[in-house]
Amino acid sequence: MRAVYFLGDRRLEVRDVPDPTPGPGEVILEIRASGMCGSDLKYYRAADGAASMGLGRRSEGPVIAGHEPCGVVAALGPGVSSPVARIGARVMNHHYAGCGCCSPCRSGWTQMCDDGSTTFGANGDGAHAKYMKVPAESLIPLPDVLSFRAGAAISCGTETAWGGLDRLGLRGTETIAVFGQGPVGLSGTQLASAMGAKVIALDIDPGRLARAAEFGADATIDARRNDVVEAIRDLTGGHGADCTMDCTGAAEARSAAIRAARKWGRVVFLGEGGTVTIDVSNEMNRKQLSIFGSWTFSRNGQADCARFVAERGLDLDSLFDVPP
Repeated sequence: MRAVYFLGDRRLEVRDVPDPTPGPGEVILEIRASGMCGSDLKYYRAADGAASMGLGRRSEGPVIAGHEPCGVVAALGPGVSSPVARIGARVMNHHYAGCGCCSPCRSGWTQMCDDGSTTFGANGDGAHAKYMKVPAESLIPLPDVLSFRAGAAISCGTETAWGGLDRLGLRGTETIAVFGQGPVGLSGTQLASAMGAKVIALDIDPGRLARAAEFGADATIDARRNDVVEAIRDLTGGHGADCTMDCTGAAEARSAAIRAARKWGRVVFLGEGGTVTIDVSNEMNRKQLSIFGSWTFSRNGQADCARFVAERGLDLDSLFDVPP
């Protein structure tokens, strides 16, 4: 089969490699959709090569790229017996592997394995190929009403937004400000709107703000043209948002997300990398603010997100029409 490798230094290579063979407890997926995430760019751009960028266990060299897999089960390894892992089943993949025995692994948080984890597409072969080998226990059913493209979105970007909303405990009576309207932020806007919340979407790109309005945002703010904290307060009777979610990783946006949250508000950071400086007394303690970090999602959370998207009829395929 042919497979894509990110070599770092803005180089990639398409190689002819043998089709994978499943071992005990493993399956082979025939990939029907493999998404690209913003975090993939760090492997593509890495000055010292992509192999050094993986989290958890280190790889010995470049790996097949892609960590948003969706497809059908093509082959079963010895000992695999599961209603999800059957030949021809439409499935997503929770794109991590761990020891399977520690508390994080048993609770579905394989990426937080106490023994170190493999992240497919980072330090283990991923989905930018015809076939992919994964643990059978990492499979999640893809509802029949969802496309393979939607399944790939749920396999990372959309589910990352779901994980952040879950950390916030967002309620339908609340207002949330979503900073950044890339694929993760737009997913957050669409999901939060479907949950019944009032959504304020922020970005610096007019095209993305227009798409956010189509996805259910009640108000949009162009962060280049406005004092975003004051704009959010104006839209919330001077109080600030009940919840804010940063999907950018930018220090300025993170700081604004903290300052724009109301008293007893909640803030979650999804964007990777970077730093932020907090005035702890005035911006956090004296507002009784709760600030959360959220790193991707659990296996169970991915299944919950897929069911929600299917039951609410959300159009995740429209994510792929977002202006660059």
